This record gives sequence, structure tokens and C-alpha cells, in this order.
Amino acid sequence: MDPILYNRQAWDRQVESGENPWTKPVDSTLIAKARAGQFSVLLTEYIPTPADWLPPMKGLRILGLASGGGQQGPLFAAAGAEVTILDNSPKQLDRDSQVAAREGLTNLNTILGDAKDLSMFPDETFDLVFNPASNVFMPDVRPVWKEAYRVLKRGGTLLSGSMSPVLYLFKEEDLDAGNLIVTQKIPYADTDHPETVEKLIKINRPLEYGHSLSDLIGGQIDAGFHIIGFYEDYQSDNALSRHIASYVATRALKP
Repeated sequence: MDPILYNRQAWDRQVESGENPWTKPVDSTLIAKARAGQFSVLLTEYIPTPADWLPPMKGLRILGLASGGGQQGPLFAAAGAEVTILDNSPKQLDRDSQVAAREGLTNLNTILGDAKDLSMFPDETFDLVFNPASNVFMPDVRPVWKEAYRVLKRGGTLLSGSMSPVLYLFKEEDLDAGNLIVTQKIPYADTDHPETVEKLIKINRPLEYGHSLSDLIGGQIDAGFHIIGFYEDYQSDNALSRHIASYVATRALKP
């Protein structure tokens, strides 16, 4: 199985089902507020990205990295940024294109691609790379950080949300049953568990990967970033969330 191709098809099916909240585009009311400078965006599930993590939008060059779905990108564009959304799912990108067409956002464009390969962009192209919690669907995050560093201008910022590796110590069915029984190890990959892959294929769900903190945080530092901001967030309907956060978010500066 090619995990990138499989996840592309799985995310397209997520869009078709309409059940995944990350596939639901913003409405015209939120676009109007963003045009007035009043908006918030999510790196993780609940807590909005801190306002002081976002530079002034007017003329800012932003790469929405694995950020399709018609959510963050259109709001950035409505606030005045020049936005490029790169995503592995054509139908997630269609969400952004649909909002852009509906709202007349000519400063938003989309590119189909893999987050670890940004070779279509020259060095130091963007002021901000915005990467919501999507590296959980990527087999290897270290190349993603290196490419993000390369395409950022000096003084630019990478904002990224990630799943905490603690989540992947437990089988999903155990968490659903409220049983915190450690049965898995980190780093974790669905592809190492044939029975899990078979189940995910049947329900059209993407493959997931639980990355170590050495790769999630250390990988950004090794790529050259300075970590200058951090927070945690919780996941809904999850037994683990009664004890510890399931997401981490980082603000990283390219010096």
C-alpha cells in the first residue's frame, strides 16, 4: 500500500461523507468578520491559535501546509494575506476553491501535493507556514520541518499542531471503552498493524502515525527553528482527555 495515495483517497471520502469537522468550510459570516480583521483559526481541536502568534495579515505570504478544507485559508485571504493552500486531498482543496469563488477571494490559490516535498516553491517564499494538526497522517515529519524551514523567509514563522504521542499508546477501541491500557509503542504506525489497516479501509478512514516528541519538537529544532511558543489542547470524546491533553501546538521562528 502507498500510504500517501491511500490517505488522499480516504480524505476525499471524508469530504464526501460530510461527517468530519475538518472538511466543513467557513460561511460568509466568518469571511465578513475576517475582512474586518476579526477572526480566529485552529491548529488543534478547540483552543484558537493565540492572536499574538499571527502577524498582521495585509500582504503576508502564507502557506497553508496540509491545510485544505476551506477553513483557515479563506479566513487568512479575507484578512488580506496572499494564501497558498497545499494539501494531499483534491476534494479538501476544492473546499478552499469553492469558498474563494463564493467570496471573490482572488488572493487564494491551491496546490495538490505532499507536505514533505515543497520543491515547487523557491527558497524563502513565505512569511508564515500554517500547519494544523495534520502531520498525524504523514509517515515521517522530519522532512516536513526541513521543507517548511527552507521555504520560509528569515524571521518567518511555522505554526503547527500535532497529536501528542501519548494518545497512540492505547488502542482506539480501548479508549472508546474508557480503558487506559497501554498496548502500543511510540513511534506508532497504523501500517504496522494489518488488522487496524483492514478496519480503516472498510470505514474509509485515513491511516495515522504517532510521532515521537524527538521528531515533533526535536525535528523542528534540528531543522533550524527556534521554538518560541507552545500550548496543549484536548480531544473530544476521549477517555485520555480526562487525564492529559491530546494535542500540542508550537510556534517556531526561522532566525
